Amino acid sequence: MNTEMFLVLDFGGTKLTAATVTTAVLDKGQLIWRTRKQAFSPINPSFQTDWQTMRQLADAALDGGLPVAVGVSFGGPVDFETGIVRLSHHVPGWEGVPLAQQLTDMFGVPVWVDNDANVGALGEFWFGAGKRCDSLLYVTVSTGVGGGWVINGRSWRGHERMAGEIGHMMLDPNGPPCLCGKNGCVERLASGPYMAADAMHLVQKHPEKAPVLRKMIQEHGQLNGRHIAAAAASNDPVATHLLQRSAWAIGTAIGNTANLINPKRFILGGGITKSGHIWWNKVRQAAQETALPEIHFDIIPALLGDDAPLWGAVAMCLQNK
Repeated sequence: MNTEMFLVLDFGGTKLTAATVTTAVLDKGQLIWRTRKQAFSPINPSFQTDWQTMRQLADAALDGGLPVAVGVSFGGPVDFETGIVRLSHHVPGWEGVPLAQQLTDMFGVPVWVDNDANVGALGEFWFGAGKRCDSLLYVTVSTGVGGGWVINGRSWRGHERMAGEIGHMMLDPNGPPCLCGKNGCVERLASGPYMAADAMHLVQKHPEKAPVLRKMIQEHGQLNGRHIAAAAASNDPVATHLLQRSAWAIGTAIGNTANLINPKRFILGGGITKSGHIWWNKVRQAAQETALPEIHFDIIPALLGDDAPLWGAVAMCLQNK
């Protein structure tokens, strides 16, 4: 059998991953990486640190082999037609970087680049929880909140390829400021770093109301989304409030989106979706309360987990062979 190898890269907000997969594995219907290399971003990442790290990971993943195509998931807005990164919301210096061209120059093969939510949606549609579902929105809830559409079996990016930015749906105009410049966005209320920052502030302001979080700060110095979920599971009042707020924001945004577009399925992935039944129950409750009673949809976890963008990058390669 003539096997070909794809190289797929995931530029995340906090971690970078490179992997290879062969068409022989895909022909057998198995989701198995040939190789996989991962690194976490430094404390103060930049375009230069991300680019250098990913080059090293890609070389290690290829292990001397040559890919026939490269698929890239990027954590920020991307012009799919040109492969130019518009910006990263979390790593400075990416504005206007011609990522597809740089990788084409490096490997001499076709390269496709899209934002992580669009790529994750494609991964779940081809290989995961979206199989045989021709209309879905994939929502990633992690360092940020993004969305990617598959409509009538194909990626839908919108007029200027900015569709799916559910994280910047404004829910509270008087709410806390978001990095996008607006107030009360879904991402500001629901993402891991913002929840952690709000928890640090509330613990300082009301230490008596956050005994579990207070102890975690003493032990770890800082907090993240996993700490919030663990503290909520231990009935910490501040953590429970923040986790419920996150779930309410996601669920309300889903309900509004269901009213507007009416997809069959919402698939949720990313680190915050691992927060347990407290979070999931509130998401589904808020979504149903927001959507019209005549509109029906399901909300399910991403089957591919953190690998959804990587498998979506594989799908981009397969689509464009």
